[in-house]
Amino acid sequence: MKTALSYHIALSVVVCLVMAFSCTSEERVPGDNRQTQLPAESPASPAILRARFSVEAAYPHDRTAFTQGLVVRGSTFLESTGQNGASSIRIVDIKTGRVRKRTDLDAQYFGEGMTVIGSKAYMLTWMNQKGFVFDVKSLQKIGEFTYAGEGWGLTTDGTKLYMSNGTSSIAVLDPATYRVERIFTVTVDGVALDKLNELEWIDGEIWANVWMQDAIVAINPQTGRVSKIIDLTGILPSTERRPDTDVLNGIAWDSVSRKLYVTGKNWPWVYSITTQPNVFAK
Repeated sequence: MKTALSYHIALSVVVCLVMAFSCTSEERVPGDNRQTQLPAESPASPAILRARFSVEAAYPHDRTAFTQGLVVRGSTFLESTGQNGASSIRIVDIKTGRVRKRTDLDAQYFGEGMTVIGSKAYMLTWMNQKGFVFDVKSLQKIGEFTYAGEGWGLTTDGTKLYMSNGTSSIAVLDPATYRVERIFTVTVDGVALDKLNELEWIDGEIWANVWMQDAIVAINPQTGRVSKIIDLTGILPSTERRPDTDVLNGIAWDSVSRKLYVTGKNWPWVYSITTQPNVFAK
């Protein structure tokens, strides 16, 4: 499940290729501590750029927010949160972390990833096979949609929706009809990369959290190939961790200021970071 689990668990290699997007991911059963292995740098994969990070700033974050989706809108984040009875979509001031507006989901729904196209925010739920559409300003619910299987992460290129379900597959959906137009598999050195979680569209790529990894991968949305791995090991110091502190999850990209923000579930901070080497160099 996506409730709090220990961070310090030995990594294991993913060897299964998930063939169907709508299948249920068996890794999320309670107490299952298996993880996806991101490969170490080797001569066989010189084309994958590997980067570390530097923290530019840390902004306060609601420690009760089980972050699932994060989007920059001007001076605010639009954030979706999870957990039955605590799921919400909210407008949050970036600098102060103050929640300006919030709409809660019914307790039967476990909120998941979220993205914005125009004036609409699209939000997934985990097991209910139902998504919601909100007005981005009022956060009033204005629609619903359905899909097969689990919902994890969601992003957009401005035209299509890109949806993860916790496997190595990403589905491309029409936001008007919610019809799945295609599905592609994400790979690292030809091996399927499982447990894809929160997604963000950055400079023509899909950036993804990998569940229970302190890393983000950048994915070519045409081929599914991972082109970059950003190692975020240690970004949240051990002194900031509590029993309810959960995994790294939440990527937000400000295309105007070209700032990258990351956070996690029940984390006290949202971090503005730069990467080394600079993966955003033009």
